[in-house]
Amino acid sequence: MLELSILGFLCEAPLHGYELRKRITALTGHVRPVGESTLYPALKRLEKAGLLARETQQGPAAAPRHVLSLTATGRLELRRRLAEPEDTEITDENRWFVLLTFLRHLDDPAAQAGVLRRRLAFLEEPASFFYDGDRPLRAEELDDPFRRGVLTVARATSEAELAWLRATLAELDRAS
Repeated sequence: MLELSILGFLCEAPLHGYELRKRITALTGHVRPVGESTLYPALKRLEKAGLLARETQQGPAAAPRHVLSLTATGRLELRRRLAEPEDTEITDENRWFVLLTFLRHLDDPAAQAGVLRRRLAFLEEPASFFYDGDRPLRAEELDDPFRRGVLTVARATSEAELAWLRATLAELDRAS
């Protein structure tokens, strides 16, 4: 999730580390705060892999700052990750939102639709947070008002996402 966020934001514009961290935190910080001790080792790994380039520029104050940009290899890697997301990037809501944030950088509408179809298939599978043996329980079957609330909110969210997915897939299919 962190690496995809780095590649995605740098695809949009070169950024210095502090600005990149602010953007990633705005996207994922409510779930997984991004500290310097996490971000900077990831940047070093991506730079060492040839996906990022670092340039020293004069900052607004006296101290110079390092501006990061995506290399051509980095752009290819971003597109590969977007076109071939791992299963957890489809099934985990937080990872899905990161993937969805940058899916526009995948230029092929058919490839974008392929990713959305994977999410659609996942959401169409019967599931619940609570089970009776192997059978998923529905909100109406629960006496616990709090668990019923979890399922009611999850159902509303899923229904909204399913409607959006179907409409967007129709648009992408017309574009391909």
